[in-house]
This record gives sequence, C-alpha cells and structure tokens, in this order.
Amino acid sequence: MAIRRNINYINKDFSEYRAQLINYSQTYFPSTYTDFTETSPGMMFIEQAAYVGDVLSFYLDNQIQENFVQFARQSNNLYDMAYMFGYKPTVTALATTDIDFYQIVPSKISASQYVPDYDYALYVNANTQISTRAGTPTSFTIEDPIDFTVSSSDNPTTVSIAQITSGNPSQYLLKKTARGFSGAINSTQFTFGAPQSFQTVNINAANIAGIIDIIDSDGNTWYEVDYLGQDLVYDSLKNTNINDPNNYVSGSDTPYLLQTKQVQNRFATRFLNETTLQIQFGSGNPNDTTEEIIPNSFNVGLGLPFQQNKLMAAYSPTNFIFTNTYGVAPTNTTLTVRYYTGGGVSANILANTLTNPNTNSIQFIKGGLNPTLASTVFNSIATNNPIAASGGSDGDTINEIRQNIVSNFGSQQRNVTADDYLVRTLSMPSKFGTISKAITQKPDATSANTTLDIFVLGQDINGKLSTASTPLKENLKTYLNQSRMIGDTLNIKDAFIVNIGIDFQIITLPNYNNNQVLERCIIALQNYFAIDRWQINQPILLNPISVLLDEIEGVQTVKKVLFSNLVGESKGYSQYAYDIEGATQNGTIFPSLDPSIFEIKYPNSDIKGQVVAI
Repeated sequence: MAIRRNINYINKDFSEYRAQLINYSQTYFPSTYTDFTETSPGMMFIEQAAYVGDVLSFYLDNQIQENFVQFARQSNNLYDMAYMFGYKPTVTALATTDIDFYQIVPSKISASQYVPDYDYALYVNANTQISTRAGTPTSFTIEDPIDFTVSSSDNPTTVSIAQITSGNPSQYLLKKTARGFSGAINSTQFTFGAPQSFQTVNINAANIAGIIDIIDSDGNTWYEVDYLGQDLVYDSLKNTNINDPNNYVSGSDTPYLLQTKQVQNRFATRFLNETTLQIQFGSGNPNDTTEEIIPNSFNVGLGLPFQQNKLMAAYSPTNFIFTNTYGVAPTNTTLTVRYYTGGGVSANILANTLTNPNTNSIQFIKGGLNPTLASTVFNSIATNNPIAASGGSDGDTINEIRQNIVSNFGSQQRNVTADDYLVRTLSMPSKFGTISKAITQKPDATSANTTLDIFVLGQDINGKLSTASTPLKENLKTYLNQSRMIGDTLNIKDAFIVNIGIDFQIITLPNYNNNQVLERCIIALQNYFAIDRWQINQPILLNPISVLLDEIEGVQTVKKVLFSNLVGESKGYSQYAYDIEGATQNGTIFPSLDPSIFEIKYPNSDIKGQVVAI
C-alpha cells in the first residue's frame, strides 16, 4: 500500500524549503538518514535542493507578477499589455510652438483700389521643416499646409503695408501662423515579394514619434488604423466650389471638408519597446472581392455552401462589420516609410529661434509669373517663433504606462455620455471648421431614448460668433459618427446669439481723472464679457458686475448698470430679438429656453459709460 505524503505548498523561501526538506526526511525516512548536522553530506544535498526551489519560486513569482498591469516592472511586458488593451505608449513627446510665416507680395489695382496681388502668394507644403540656426539645429515641422490666399477665423491671413512708393502701397506683408512640433523626418524602405499573412516589419530608432506616411512603389498610399479590422479612415478635401458646389460659399469658416473612405491598403503599429516600432499589414489579396463588405446570399448565412436547404440557417450581423482579411498584404512592391523622430525635453527651445525654413517645400500656387518679381517674393519668405516651445518630454515612464493602460481601457474612444459628445465636438481639428460653442441636450429630459441634440455656434473671420455653416455641421456629423455608439441618434442644431449692450453710470472719487477711470471700467467689462469666457445658456449675474465696477480704482459709487438687446443684421447684429427686461429676475438675466448665448459683439462701441455728479 502506497504511503500518503503530506506536502506543504505554502512556504517558498530558502530557509522554509530547508526546514521542510529536513522535516520530510525525518518523517518519512527516519532510519535511512539521521545526520542533519551543518557539515554532513546529506545537508549539502538538502541545501542545494532548497536553493534550487528558492530560485525557481523567485522566477515563478516574478513571471506571475509580470502578467498584471499594477505589478509589472519590466517595460517590454508593459508594452505587450498596452497593446492588448489598445493603448500605444509614448516613447517621446514632441514640443510645440506657434510659428509665424511671412512673405512679401506686390500690390495691384482692383476696383480703383490698391490690394495685395495674391497671384504671388506662396504655398507651404504640409510637413515643412523649420530649424534653428545656432549650435546643433533643432527642427520643427508644421503638420498642415499654409496657403496665404486662404483666410478664416481659425487661420487668418494678416495683411499690412510693407512699402509705399509715390504715396501708394507697392508691397504688402502677409503673415500666417501655424502650429509647429519638434521632430525630424526620416525615411526607410521595405521590399516585399510574395504575399504573407499579417507580415510585420520593424523600425529601430531612438525617439520615434510616429508614422508620417507609407507609399508603395506604384504610388499608392497606405493608411494607418488603430487595428486592422478598421477599414474606414478620415480624409480631408479642400472646400472649393468644385468639390462642394452645393454648400461652398467662401471656404473661410471651413477650409477643408471632412469625409470617410474605405481603404484596403492599411497598417497598424505598436511599440515593442522604447526603440522598436512594429508595423503590421493584413492578409488579403488586393484582387479579392471579399475585401469589400457587400452583404449577399453567400456571406450572410452561416450555413455551409453545400447545404441543400438553408431555410433554417442562422445569420450573423458580424458579417456586415468585419472582413476576413483585415486589409491586404503588400505584394511585389517596395514601401517607403516616413516617420518622425525627436522631441524630448531638449526640444523646448527658446523664443525667436526658428528662423530657417526649408524652402524646398515652398512653392507658388499660380504659374506664369514675372520671373524677377517671383524670385524677389520667394526670397522674402521668413519664419519666427514668438513664444518658446513647450510640451517636450522623454515619453511615458513605467508608472505612466501603467496608469494610461487602465484609463485608455475605460474610455475606449467611444462617446457614451453627453459630455463625451461635447468634448469630441470641441476637439474637431480646426481645418475642418471651428466649433466655438456647443451644448448637448436630450429632446425629452424624462425620456430614456438615445437621441441627443447638439447645439453649436461657429466663428466668422473676425472671431465673432456666427451660425455654423452647412459644411461645418456636415464635417461635425462625419467626425462624431465614427465614435458614436450604435443606436445613438444625433441632431446637430443651431444655437441662438443674443447681442447685448451695456450702459453704466459711475461717480468717481475726488482728484481722479474721469476719463481714465471710465476707460478702466470699460476695459474691465470688455475682459469680463470676452466671448471665450462665456458658454451657451450662461446667465448674466448683475451683482458681480456692479462689484467689478465698484472695485475699479477711482470709482466711488456705481449708480446704474443697464443691459439692452442689440438686434438687426443690417447693423451687423444677430437677427434674434430678446426681451432683456422680461428675462431679468432676482438680479439675474436668464437666457431663453431655446439654447442661446449672450454676446457683446462690438466691445469698443457696445459698452458705454458715463461719469455723473453726486
């Protein structure tokens, strides 16, 4: 009959292993070996076995520990878990700053007036680099192109007279500002032969910030996606009367149209470690029609092809969502990969140092220009950063990766709540139009339906609030649709603008200049009612305004503060009239039931003050 051994699986360090082995030998082999002194040969073997057990336990504990986000300490394991949970760690953070671009254009006569000749306007390509001159050059890159002929609320062209000849302007100075980020453009090539499923290539470099683009030898673009099952990507199209004949007006508030398109040539990226970026491709054949999701009788039913009767076969809704190939595999081609490197703390350069643009990326839009004049204009291009660069850092630390994995998994880039839609609305890239103000409401607060109204306002070229144009709202609709929960219904509507004016009276203290005190009061009110500080449906509290004026140096007493509604499109105001007096209750001017916002459109003239006697 076999003897049943009692084995302890809890104690796992060296001393406990040693004690357990001695106890085991004494219990089950009492007559076989009895010498347990420190110098005995038997103790040597017992301690060797305890040593092996202790080492194995250490590695086993560490391996188990490395499987949990909160305990893992090895960066490669955290990178693997980040990939599993859909988070891409940042190995370097790029510094950013505003970069001013300047150019000279000649003047011309139009309608008996001197105006800039935009035939000589330059076009700065996307991904143009601007570098410092002193010491080791630091390069910055602008992501979006610069077109000096386009002026919009989010991307204005500042025009000033540069030279006067015989009393008339002969040259104008054009200025545009773009957001630049630190980074150098690098390029590498990968050659592919016969197609391989889910083939991967690696880029090995320090401080990789991301992929710019991938172009194959046939000139086809490959698109980066978050995961290979994603076949829709965002694409931009210049807003012109040709591209958008129904909605195009001037393109000033919406320079580009946002659209989605289905792509077969796609790739996904992941960081294997701090210096290795892996690029993965799909497994399909570009000539295979199964790449396109077209529901038909062959791919909807779950029944086998040879079945005679599919009347009772089940169906799968996933057949409308996923392909079988997750993109195509590169075949008999060479891919040119461009990517950014750089960033870090050292990229936080000082102001007024980005003065060396790469002129190879700058060109004229129109041809047939005067060569001499065109050369002068081209050589006039100049750049500068008025503020220091900031935001550069050395990437995610181990603890930051750990925390970001948890946060990213919780959000999953989906709009679930009304606040999610609001944040997403206000984060749409400005080249597709600027949503200046937004608010979300349910049509019926007591209903459990998934319909959500999003009220928005745009900006005109002068930065004033305006009704969002049709192209802008279409862009927003496209932008929100990709992160919309299935079943959610979104209604994008116009909020109302209520233009107001202020008339106030004050009594000044003795020995103070009345005009100076009045000017300080007007400036304080202009700052208080700056549109950046106001939101849709925000009421006006009268008491804080009186307190604000009362605290101005030189003010003895605030006699009165009156608000009025300014209306009339012919005068430049909103067309919507509002009963200010009727909406005032208990020291508060309430907005209308329909989402609206109060705006002082012309602060220099709509705020009027008067100094009165005691």
